[in-house]
Amino acid sequence: MRRRVTVTVEEGVVRAAEAAVAAGRSPSVSEWVARAMADRAKRERLADVLAGIRAELGPATDEETAWARSVLGL
Repeated sequence: MRRRVTVTVEEGVVRAAEAAVAAGRSPSVSEWVARAMADRAKRERLADVLAGIRAELGPATDEETAWARSVLGL
């Protein structure tokens, strides 16, 4: 289900969304914003999962961090 909301954003962000639509990278400004919001929600959920893992197991070692970065291409 989709729901209409009203948001206020900086002019530069609006121009970026409009440019994405003009370039064919997004079908609409609404879809561009919805995708950005979904991406943010996913990152926040992942941060919560990682925080739980750190709380249970402690921080990652340097070796584990290097492995994760290589797998993620960071």
